[in-house]
Amino acid sequence: MAVATVLFSALVSAYLVRMNLPDWKSLSEPGLLGLNTALLALASLFLQQAAWASRRYDLGATRRNLQLGGLLGFAFVAGQLLAWSQLQAMGYFLVSNPSASFFYLMTALHGLHLLGGLVAWGVVGSRVPPSPLSVQLCTTYWHFLLLVWLVLYGLLLLT
Repeated sequence: MAVATVLFSALVSAYLVRMNLPDWKSLSEPGLLGLNTALLALASLFLQQAAWASRRYDLGATRRNLQLGGLLGFAFVAGQLLAWSQLQAMGYFLVSNPSASFFYLMTALHGLHLLGGLVAWGVVGSRVPPSPLSVQLCTTYWHFLLLVWLVLYGLLLLT
């Protein structure tokens, strides 16, 4: 998570510097970003419920909450791809302008990290029973990804 923090911090810094140049044109944000944010927050919530259930050795609640968290994670990724489609329908492509390029870069990197989280989620969910430590580590990573997304989304909304 430390490496990802440095990566996203550098991107945010570059974004803030780049937006002050004269050729910067702000984007109209795709409408799905708010819904996608809610999906990611719910995924994080369900994974937290799974972590609490795993500490109580409640296998049924652990599995149920892991499944719901993962499904919502997949829904977030699908929603982000749909948001890209919305952006393209508005005429913003990867090389349209610097703000569009940053949008695609930041959301793609976040999406790749989320896909890595889904791989970890799959490994944790395939264990019978999943260990409380593995569920907690997976949950912590998801909380981290939610925090990163909230920073990115807030930055995109403010600019």
